[in-house]
Amino acid sequence: MSVIEVTRTQEFVDLEEQFGAHNYHPLDVVIERADGVWVYDVDGKRYLDCLASYSAVNQGHCHPKILQTLIEQAHKVTLTSRAFRNDQLPLLYKDLHDLTGFDLALPMNSGAEAVETAVKAARKWGYKVKGIPEGKAEIIVCANNFHGRTVTIVSFSTEEQYRDGFGPFTPGFKIIPYGDANALRQAITSNTCAFLVEPIQGEAGIIIPHTGYLEEVAEICHENGALLMCDEIQSGLGRTGELFAYMHEDVKPDVLIVGKALSGGFYPVSAVLASKEVLGVFHPGGSPAAKKPATG
Repeated sequence: MSVIEVTRTQEFVDLEEQFGAHNYHPLDVVIERADGVWVYDVDGKRYLDCLASYSAVNQGHCHPKILQTLIEQAHKVTLTSRAFRNDQLPLLYKDLHDLTGFDLALPMNSGAEAVETAVKAARKWGYKVKGIPEGKAEIIVCANNFHGRTVTIVSFSTEEQYRDGFGPFTPGFKIIPYGDANALRQAITSNTCAFLVEPIQGEAGIIIPHTGYLEEVAEICHENGALLMCDEIQSGLGRTGELFAYMHEDVKPDVLIVGKALSGGFYPVSAVLASKEVLGVFHPGGSPAAKKPATG
């Protein structure tokens, strides 16, 4: 009678399949450690990591400088929450300003949170600054987009498996073909507060629009008083040869959404970057999370 050897990889796969919700279908490679561009599985095999965690580890796995900073900070304080100030958040704000040139930053954790925040900012800007009638704001997006998996974000996804079973969906979005500036021109109205676009579509299969596309859509947005919002969560922070993918053309978005590589993959950090006019629509007390802490 033959004996079937069960590898450590299979043991971990079986445990995950038994006790974990099946919302992903990963390759059966169980990574145990990593260094730079290399990852090692539990059976000792080495792999060249060409995925870079969807760009979260653009700087390489376990980058020594980032790792040391994380360790030092972890010894100082666990969490301050937003009920208090701390000595690190102001430095992040200034670094993001110096790096990108945008006036203000609003940090979040996940990329989806940052997109949700950008959607909220665009809508509120549309009502408070542009003067769109209440409840009428529209955001234009592109087919085959991937901006996250929250209910609002899958509401404007064209991938049916992302939407199946999650309705009713959030209204207020128009979908046009990607890379078609004329489609944007035809879809935009006085109630359009923003156009949300990936400079390079990632989930769709690395789709690069024709040269000049971003310049065209930026001009259309400017002509119609709408915000150009670029989602660079995957394409930003050096992944395309420029700091951000939009920099391959002579254009600067009104809103920039960043994440993943922002923390080198060590900690979930994302951010929305924009002008004072756009992010200035948020005020303390505008949402339950922003209320001042009780005193006494």
